[in-house]
Amino acid sequence: MEMAKDIYKTIQASSEGVYKEKGSKFLSFLHPVANEEEVRNYIEQYRRKFHDARHVCYAWVIGKQKPYVTRSNDDGEPTGTAGKPMLSQLTSAGLTNVLVIVVRYFGGVLLGTGGLVIAYRTAVANALAESVIVQCTIDRTIRITFDYPLMGEVMRIIKEEKLKIEHQDMGLNCHLTLSYRLAIEEKILERFRLLLKVQVEQCS
Repeated sequence: MEMAKDIYKTIQASSEGVYKEKGSKFLSFLHPVANEEEVRNYIEQYRRKFHDARHVCYAWVIGKQKPYVTRSNDDGEPTGTAGKPMLSQLTSAGLTNVLVIVVRYFGGVLLGTGGLVIAYRTAVANALAESVIVQCTIDRTIRITFDYPLMGEVMRIIKEEKLKIEHQDMGLNCHLTLSYRLAIEEKILERFRLLLKVQVEQCS
């Protein structure tokens, strides 16, 4: 069953994994990320921390709605043997807003292109096995302004549509900041606009 368009999957928290093959050690690190700046910070951090490693490869997926933005890097490994299989593990799991870094310490024995693909893919799979995958909704926020006599009708919409009140300022002129799932946005905006003298301002 296909997920609703306002739902995406990501990881709840960071996790780690490890894979060893013929003396080489592949350390994998999985992190939730919100933007490319966070990605760059993590990559720089790991390159400093594991400066003695042969390779620090990575792959990431960012975005709440498809098409997601994806990138991968082999960091000196033969083209397509590290970053691509790492990214494939993330996309196969349907994840977004996630970064995986695999640090390789060379064991002295060449693994060949097939062996490298298996090693990097397995290292990511082991980190994924230690993570908790969660579903998140894409939410929107609006600010409505109305006269107090309309309070009853406004609150009825809030209750029926299960909207969340983020902030309220009650007086002769009432101000409410409300959040809701993207999937019901058109319906919510229409219901409030049908109430005369209710001003609707979209915040996000």
